[in-house]
This record gives sequence, structure tokens and C-alpha cells, in this order.
Amino acid sequence: GTGEEKYANDFLKLQERYPDYVGVKIMYDEALAHKIEAGADMFLMPSRYEPCGLNQIYSLRYGTVPLVRATGGLDDTIGDFDQSPEPTGFKFSSTTPAELLRTVRRAFAVYSTPQRWLQLMKNGMSKDYSWHQSARKYVELYKSLLPR
Repeated sequence: GTGEEKYANDFLKLQERYPDYVGVKIMYDEALAHKIEAGADMFLMPSRYEPCGLNQIYSLRYGTVPLVRATGGLDDTIGDFDQSPEPTGFKFSSTTPAELLRTVRRAFAVYSTPQRWLQLMKNGMSKDYSWHQSARKYVELYKSLLPR
């Protein structure tokens, strides 16, 4: 996608410096975005603010493990590997580069153990954030408000 020009330029410089390892497309292409996300091992989403977020949900469905900043919908939908009984990814709360790096290192440590990583992927893929699930919860809520 597109974002702040400063960051786009930084990524373009990385691509220029490491053309065999970094590819950059500064454009909106939903089909390509889904292919990249489905083919990735991890998805980093260090949002400062995120009211809902769909990308981490796409990641879960594809078996791509999300690394997210614990804000808004990202915090609501991702269970941290070290804190959740059924973890689906990795979360960090600060916006500092140091905490982001610690989280990436935690993820790499788990990634190096294929059995643990596979379970993390399966946990995420088993989550249901579909409209059917949301609608069912709304129906339950409305029924609970009706007089007996």
C-alpha cells in the first residue's frame, strides 16, 4: 500500500541496496497484498492506532503469524505467545524500536522450533472472525435482553 513518503523512500533505498532480498511496490493492489500475506511466515503490523484491522485476521486465516502492536482491534484479536492460553501471534505495547526488535526476536526464537510454530499457525487458522460468528453473538445478546 501507500503510506508516509518518508517510510516509502526508506524502503525503496533498502530495495536499491539489497535487490536480491528486498522488493518494494508503493501502490494499492489488494490481490497482490493477499498473495504476499498468504505466502509470508510472519506479518508485522506496528500500528500506533488501529480501530479494527483486517490484515491480522487475513494473516490468521492464511497461517501467517501476526506480530502486532497491542492497540485496538489488533490487541483484541491476537493472543500473545507468552501470555495467551491459545496464542495466535506476538504483541508489543510500546512504540519504541527496542520493543519491536524484542518482539521480532521472540518470534524468531519460536520460529526456530517448527513444532511450536506449526501449532501457533494452527491456532490462528482455527479462529473464526466471520460475519456468521459476529451475527450469532448479536442474536445471543438481543435474546438476553428480551423479557423472559
